[in-house]
Amino acid sequence: MTEAIVRSAAERDLPEVLNLYLHLHPHDPPLEAATAERVWTTLLSSSFMTVIVAQAAEALVASCTLAIVPNLSRGARSYGVIENVVTHADYRRLGLGRRVLAHALDLAWQADCYKVLLATGSKRETTLRFYEGAGFLRGGKTYFEVRRPSSG
Repeated sequence: MTEAIVRSAAERDLPEVLNLYLHLHPHDPPLEAATAERVWTTLLSSSFMTVIVAQAAEALVASCTLAIVPNLSRGARSYGVIENVVTHADYRRLGLGRRVLAHALDLAWQADCYKVLLATGSKRETTLRFYEGAGFLRGGKTYFEVRRPSSG
């Protein structure tokens, strides 16, 4: 396993997190700096959000975002949602993605979440097995999605 520190992201991490997202959505247009900085500040200052990163040497090589959502059902226990799971292409299959997910789950359990959700658009069996290996169950619930219609 590659030596890495798994931690919550800090303000200085924005450029490297944006670089990691090139490995997640390579065809997305780059964000304007002001937009990226505004959203990053919002993420880091939110008590509901945590961006988790794995740092190997001086580079960020894996990340995910955990949202902890307050809830009035299930005894008022929150639930977690994990998004934007990514590992730099040069660092895949080294256990780093699994480590950021494990850290996210630890944070969710510490916050007394009763469940954690994760969705993927990937249909690749290797990706689906990766999530199962990290403790997520396939087919537990049926997931639906609606996206905002394009304007234009």
